[in-house]
This record gives sequence, structure tokens and C-alpha cells, in this order.
Amino acid sequence: MTSVTGEPIPAITEATLTDIADNGLRRPDGSVNPAVVDLGNALQAAARGDDTVQLPPELAELAAKVREIADVDVTGIEVEEGVRLSAFRIKLKGDEPRPVVIVPAGWNPLGWLPFAYGYFKLALRGYHVLAYTPRGLGYPNWISTSSGHVDVAGPADRADGAKVITHAEGWCGPSKIGFLGVSYGSGISQLVAAYDPDDRVDAVVALSTWGNLATSLYANDTRHVKAVELLVGFTGGEKEDKFDAETIDILDKFDQNRDLKDVVDWGNDRSPETFLADTNARDIPTFVSNTWHETLFPASSVIDVYDRLTVPKQLNLWIGDHGAPEGAGMSGLLLHPPFPGLAEPLREAYEFLDHHLLGADNEAPNRKRVTSQVMFTYKTKPVPVFGRRIVEAAHREPRDSWADVTTGEETWYLTGVNGDGDGALADKQNDGWARSFAAGVETKATAVDDVMDTGQKEWTGNPRPYVLGDFEREHLLVWSTDPLTGSGGVARRIRGAAKVRLTVRSTEEAATLVAYLFDVDPDGNALIIAHEPYTVLGLTPGEDATVDWKLQPAAYDLADGHRLALVVNSRDQLYSYAAERGTVTVGSPSGSESRLELPLG
Repeated sequence: MTSVTGEPIPAITEATLTDIADNGLRRPDGSVNPAVVDLGNALQAAARGDDTVQLPPELAELAAKVREIADVDVTGIEVEEGVRLSAFRIKLKGDEPRPVVIVPAGWNPLGWLPFAYGYFKLALRGYHVLAYTPRGLGYPNWISTSSGHVDVAGPADRADGAKVITHAEGWCGPSKIGFLGVSYGSGISQLVAAYDPDDRVDAVVALSTWGNLATSLYANDTRHVKAVELLVGFTGGEKEDKFDAETIDILDKFDQNRDLKDVVDWGNDRSPETFLADTNARDIPTFVSNTWHETLFPASSVIDVYDRLTVPKQLNLWIGDHGAPEGAGMSGLLLHPPFPGLAEPLREAYEFLDHHLLGADNEAPNRKRVTSQVMFTYKTKPVPVFGRRIVEAAHREPRDSWADVTTGEETWYLTGVNGDGDGALADKQNDGWARSFAAGVETKATAVDDVMDTGQKEWTGNPRPYVLGDFEREHLLVWSTDPLTGSGGVARRIRGAAKVRLTVRSTEEAATLVAYLFDVDPDGNALIIAHEPYTVLGLTPGEDATVDWKLQPAAYDLADGHRLALVVNSRDQLYSYAAERGTVTVGSPSGSESRLELPLG
């Protein structure tokens, strides 16, 4: 049997698995990691009866077990004239009624292919599995590709999901129906469950998901340009071929920074937040996960939507970026290279499904509703070539609700220049000063080096290092505390979303401000805690404007003897920026002092 591309399938070796573990699905240059293609091809072919496929022993045994208990095939599901969805199906043998888990693929040109391992594990837990590629995604002529135009989780995708459910009912006669999705598939899962005209979905697992697509694209008057650029380039074809005229119009408006209300309306129609009332009315059990340093679907709106769910629910928040925590469990890397905590994201998601679909008497209903993994509390050791590996898992904190995560607040006031040329974060109000920087230049203070890749390294024990002294003071401003102390070796337990208030003026009519919060050790080495941009529009040059905004939420332990630093610049590769030149001045007038409000827990 050949691969989904029609080419011979190469042997899967330890080098293949190492490549995927360290580089993930997408390479930094935007191309697909060929090792992911090879592994997916090998697993699906082995499960479909190809004995010539060469797999490591553990994976070969897994494929053999699936072949023993189930029939595996690839089919097409016609959802409208001219549109067929590619689907990978695992039907358990026997007459006993079993639930089905439907898995819409994530946003990638491989469709359902990368996560064959995850489908196998679901089958072994007692589920029929139906994985499908949402319309429009995939390389031309691959069997994992679906026809039509990409609808970006819009009305057509919702209707398609309902038709996939109908197909599943005819194919396997399921006792219950669940959806599990990662990334794009997670949003589609939530939306289909809320939309399905016959209310047939019994549980949803939404991993690396979004709460509001509009605010994921455009928030604080700032466009998230890098995320959109990545997504548009990762469909398996050219923009003009993959999207219909309406969607191209929306993408053009976004790119050209015009008619953004249309973009927001379009995004809202693709948001679980918009359909919250339906989800709650149907009482659909919903499991949600996200990451602290998420660059595609920031955690704040995910948490907000989760908080407003009144259904049986669970929220897990992890170290890393988009897809990193779940990727290993879905793609087959739990055995290589293993580290403590690697299996937890998928294990808890599966147990949630087991409880609600299989009726399993397990820990899922007894867990605290919100669990936060604390950055970067894992212990690591050096390994050749790949930096460090985790030897002790990061600490996780269970709470009854998101409201219980933050138990207090501490206010730090920004000051003017002190002896080292930077400002201080002080515990007393400080006014009457002003500091300026030249706008429009990217600096070494940046959220990530590469979308997803930087966070993948965080997840595996290698957070991106910064050096506070290297930050270019002519293009940014720095404020920091003195070394802080606390109990138990932790100076501050940061839990929740920090808030920033700045009084600014500019030589231009608009200014973008990107605020970063850093942990700085005694040697000046730093790790990022959180960040968030804000664009101030309608400025009168030379006149003050006071702005308040929240950074992305975090769970972070600042070690004893470390400093907290706030850095503000005007440009980050992730975002649009208001001015290519000009001077931005930050001040602190009496009665509206610039400050940082730090959440503690």
C-alpha cells in the first residue's frame, strides 16, 4: 500500500520521532515537517492492513491491536454537490453499541493524517472513530484532502458537521456522540455541538481552542497579523484557490486595515462565545484547554467563554504555545522522548470523554474545574544537541473556578529614570516624570522568536532566554523592581491577568504599545511571563491620553531574589503597528499615575 500521496512509505525510525518531537508539525519557515507526513502515512497504512510498513515496535503493536478489534478505512462524505470531506474511519467489531468520537482535523494541509495515533488510542478505549478534514483543507490529490472552499468554521462547516454526524449514525449506529478537536477542529467541535439541528452531541473536548475568533484576530485596536499570515499560508494551496470571494474580501480588509467591523462581525459568527446560550441550553459537557503563551488563540477569551459555561466543564491551562501540550498524545510521541507530565493533557481529556460517553466511574467528575500549570516550575537536565529535557513535571494548581485563581493584587507604580537609566517599579505613587523612545522598530524584547516553535520548546523544558541588558533603550522603556523576597523560595506567585495603566503622548496620531512582563534573575537573564499589545487611536500629537489594558493571563512563580520587569515598545512581529516613526512619551500625571497591577494567588 502506498501513502496518501501515492508515494512509497519510508521506514519510521527513532530519528523520525525525534524530528517530530523537537520540531512539531510545522517548521519555522512555514513548511510541513515531512517526518509528520511519514509517520501519519505509516500508521494509517499499517492499520489498514499493510504489513510492509516499518514502524518502531510500540507503534507496530498499536496498529496491530487496532486491526484486530476494528475495521479501518478511508472514505468520502458528500455534504453538498461538489463537496466531499475526506474521512478516516475506525469501526469496532461486534454488535455491542458503542459511542463514536468525531474528530474534525486541525488547520493544516495534511487534514486528518497527522493524528492517526490519537485515533488508535480512542479506538482502544472503546470508541468508533470518525476523523474528517474540514472542507477546503489539504494538498491537491491527497486522499486526506477535502474539496470545496475553506469556510473558517462558518455556517458551511457547522452544517457539514451535522451531516458528518448523520453519516456516523448510518455507518456505526453509535450509542452516544462526542467531538474531539485540536486547534481548528476544536472550534468546529464546539460550534457543531451548539448548532446541530437534532441536538445529538453528548460531549465536546476542545484542545488549543478559541473563545472568540474576532478578538483572536483583532483586539485592543491591534491586528494579529502573524497568526493570520500563518493560517492563510497553511491550507495546502494558494489563497485564491482555497477561499471563496466572501472570505477573500474579509482577509483583504484585514490585511489592508479597513472596514474592520466587517472582520469583527465575520469572526463573531465563528465564535463559541456567540453560541454560548445554545451550548448552555443543551447542557453539553465541555472540556477546554489552552496555553499561557498562545500566539493564535490567546487564553483570555478562552477563559472568559469557559467561565460563562453553565455545563459540566473542565479547563486546563498549560505551559507553551498552540498545540504543544496535546501534540505528543495525538501524534504518537508519548514514548519518544518521554518526560514526566507529557501524557497528562490527553489522558485527562480522554477521561472526560470516558465519563460522559462510556459512563466510566473515573476521576473526571471529581477534579477541580480549573487546573493551571505553573511556568516554568519543571526541573530539567541538559541533553546533547537538544538543550534540556524535563525530569520532574511542572507544578499544577487545581481550583474550583477561574475566580479562585487570583486571590489578591499588588500595585507597582512606574517611576522616572533612576541611576541605571531605567525606571523603577515602586510601591508608592510617583508622578511628574516623562520618558520617551523612538517608535516603529522591532526590538529584542519580543513575545516569541517563531509562532508555535518557541512555545513548543517551552513545553519540552527550554523556555526562550532573554537578557534585559541587551534591550535597545532607544526603542523601548524598562521599569523593574528591586530583588524581591517571599516564602518558600517564591517571591511572588503571579496568578491571573496583570493590568497596565500608562499615560502616553506621541508625535503621531496613533501609537502602538506592546507591554511585556519579565522575570529577571540576579545576572540579568530573563524569561517572559506575559505580554499584550494596545493601539491608541485618535491621538492629538503632543497631548496626553491615559490607557488601561490587561496582559494575557499567567500562572508564574517569581523566584526569591529575582526582579520583575515591565518593558514597553511599539512593535512586535506578531502584530500590526500604528507608526513607522515618531516619538512616544510615557508619563505619570498626578491623579492618573502610570502603574502595573499584579494579580497574586
